[in-house]
Amino acid sequence: MKNQDTMQDKEQMKSLEDIFEAKIARDEKIEPKDWMPEKYRKTHIRQISQHAHSEIVGMLPEGNWISRAPSLRRKVALLAKVQDEAGHGLYLYSACETLGISREELYDQLHSGKAKYSSIFNYPTLTWADIGAIGWLVDGAAIINQVPLCSTSFGPYARAMVRVCKEESFHQRQGYEIMMTLCNGTQEQKDMAQDALDRWWWPALMMLGPTDDESTHTEQSMKWKLKRKTNDELRQQFIDQTVPQADILGLKVPDEDLQYNTETGHYDFGEIDWEEFWQVVKGHGMCNKERISARKNAWDEGEWVRDAALAYADKQADKEVKEAV
Repeated sequence: MKNQDTMQDKEQMKSLEDIFEAKIARDEKIEPKDWMPEKYRKTHIRQISQHAHSEIVGMLPEGNWISRAPSLRRKVALLAKVQDEAGHGLYLYSACETLGISREELYDQLHSGKAKYSSIFNYPTLTWADIGAIGWLVDGAAIINQVPLCSTSFGPYARAMVRVCKEESFHQRQGYEIMMTLCNGTQEQKDMAQDALDRWWWPALMMLGPTDDESTHTEQSMKWKLKRKTNDELRQQFIDQTVPQADILGLKVPDEDLQYNTETGHYDFGEIDWEEFWQVVKGHGMCNKERISARKNAWDEGEWVRDAALAYADKQADKEVKEAV
């Protein structure tokens, strides 16, 4: 009888897997209440939470420039951008929660170092031009990575990405406009823009992830249509798109091996320092400790706000019950 039950369980599991794979093949969305393989669920928790953490941590390099922006217009625009990033984090945490993990557990994974966020946010913002470079390069790379996610196989993630990508496009334009203004200014301002490009170019290439042969998740993510393009494809697209923009600005991309290949129709580029990338990912970047410390402090200092919100919600619920009686 036990063997018979085991066989029935295997057949049922095989049937569920077949239904799941058929949905993926038809480009149908997998919804939270649908059956899904445990590995699919965990893979999405890892990717969506990493994305959410990146949005929240990404507020930090720019946040300290809000009060130092060179004009009221720049202050308001940067404030709006940082606010957008907070909203993106909330969308993504909510999407992640539909996979059966709590918000508190997600935060704990970030604060403990168990969960990762984009390596790019462990670099310092030294000048105002860095804010322009982040918008132009970092948000530009993010858009290239995230637009395909609007058609990812998990429904809540795909729907969240539609709004995220629309707002990221504004961020990229804002950053490029800052760089354009600097490049049309004094020589000192243009030098500042060039310096920012020199420091952010290679980290921006790294943030699109390790090479395909070094990525442990790309193959499975492509199979499940979580990702639509590989890391190397996304990186090449970013370079092909961004180099002409640098030419318009009159800036030089800091890569002596960079040249357009007429045969392939793409830019050939130099070797990326992957040792630097892995060191940052492992927590040894310039700002890793500072970023996590800031997030922990924000969580601890905001405890009274969370407690007050819960107390208010309980009070409102009691009031509604009394009114109903």
